[in-house]
Amino acid sequence: MSADDALAATTSGLQLNRLASKYELHSQGAEARVWEGSLQARPVIVKQRFSKQYRHPVLDAKLTVSRLKQEVRSMMRARKLGVRTPVPFLVDHDASCIYMERIEGHSVKTLLHERSLQESDLEALLVAIGRTVAKLHDGGLVHGDLTTSNMMRRQADQDLVLIDFGLSYNSIIPEDKAVDLYVLERAFSSAHAEAGAAMFERTLEAYRRASKQWSATLNRFAEVRMRGRKRAMIG
Repeated sequence: MSADDALAATTSGLQLNRLASKYELHSQGAEARVWEGSLQARPVIVKQRFSKQYRHPVLDAKLTVSRLKQEVRSMMRARKLGVRTPVPFLVDHDASCIYMERIEGHSVKTLLHERSLQESDLEALLVAIGRTVAKLHDGGLVHGDLTTSNMMRRQADQDLVLIDFGLSYNSIIPEDKAVDLYVLERAFSSAHAEAGAAMFERTLEAYRRASKQWSATLNRFAEVRMRGRKRAMIG
């Protein structure tokens, strides 16, 4: 291990210890750890991006800062488009952390798995998903990880809130929006197998009704869906 690598590893360890002393680890994924706690008496989520040891420390630091900035910019842009997201409070570049509002509620994945929603509530939720994604796409923003795990229904007002913009990016290309929709379709079919296809179609109809640019996107979506199904058949 080089001196730079050793320094990066030591710094990462110190940052991890500092967070662990103040916050509770909520979850850990491939790209980041998520912590829960409070900041100035406000309940917060702290998203900490991992350092990639296979990258040169200087390059790793630059890429991490760039992705932190992009994630926060995407949340702020989504909010301007009328899409509800957690409010970002603080970005700590040194610790590779974003401190943001903690959404009190349940993920859409959990709600659909529990099957406790009345038909009218389910319809309202699926329509809200379609309209929310339409706002995002019409505004030139692609989520990048559009799954029911990354959608929350806030307990206080029942509003739909999109979370985890770590893979988001700006795009007006129909193909990119179509891939976003295909990811959502796969999420519905894999996580909610029995009724997932029907729920997605209701969501897609709400998207079509709400989007001003639906034609090009849905035409491309049909092609993306066909390619995906061919890959699945071939294995």
